[in-house]
Amino acid sequence: MAQAHTQWDHDRALAQVINLFLAPGTRDWERDQLRRAKQQLEQGMRPSAALATLEAALRPLALRDNLTPDVADFYQALTDTAPAQFDLSPFYAPDAPDQARAIFAGGCFWCMVEPFDQRPGIRYVLSGYTGGPGGAPTYEQVASNATGHVEAVEILYDPRQITYQALLDLYWSLIDPFDGNGQFQDRGARYRPMIFPLDAEQEAAARAKVAAAQAQTQRPIAVAVTPAGPFWPAENRHQDFYKKQPKRYRAVLRARQQLMAMQRRVK
Repeated sequence: MAQAHTQWDHDRALAQVINLFLAPGTRDWERDQLRRAKQQLEQGMRPSAALATLEAALRPLALRDNLTPDVADFYQALTDTAPAQFDLSPFYAPDAPDQARAIFAGGCFWCMVEPFDQRPGIRYVLSGYTGGPGGAPTYEQVASNATGHVEAVEILYDPRQITYQALLDLYWSLIDPFDGNGQFQDRGARYRPMIFPLDAEQEAAARAKVAAAQAQTQRPIAVAVTPAGPFWPAENRHQDFYKKQPKRYRAVLRARQQLMAMQRRVK
């Protein structure tokens, strides 16, 4: 295992440890490890030794992929396996005339990126949180189902190449529209299916899609249509997950597809 932390100086190591210690998404156990590293650095221990001790303490949970996102990124930086930082700048820049946006929620956002990302006309897909009243939630906070947010994707696309209606149709093929308590193996309020239109035209198309689906069944359609509010990017670890962890992504996707096929046979 590469030891990238041997190249960290004292100020960089201490700043990283303090920032993670103060981050709202860090768990108590992780804070305990970070507190020890902070004390060791402040007492004059060499950064390489303090960070090696911290890396060893975090390793069991890291190997099980059970660290919180920012701590997981830090661990990967310690071991020289850190993923590239996802470029958020296109999502903060004003849209050009040849660009539009769409926001959908349909279960775990890990499985909602690739199907859109691979279509012509799609420029960027961002995983994030939306739909709740609070601002800038962490993954841990959303996972608690206490914030009201759902996991969702924001899509930047060229409407000359792919229409919003085509995005709606693709979205519909990825979800179970009858399940308002989650999607497939993803259970809980943060996984409920929702469409977040950004203007009146998108809202009309979304409501027409729901109405057309409802007209074909006696079962209630559970997909909510709610005007878009603030969209908060998820942590770097969750962006482009299908590229960063292809084996784990394929396993999650395979389970989702199997449940989807089973449910559609029953219905």
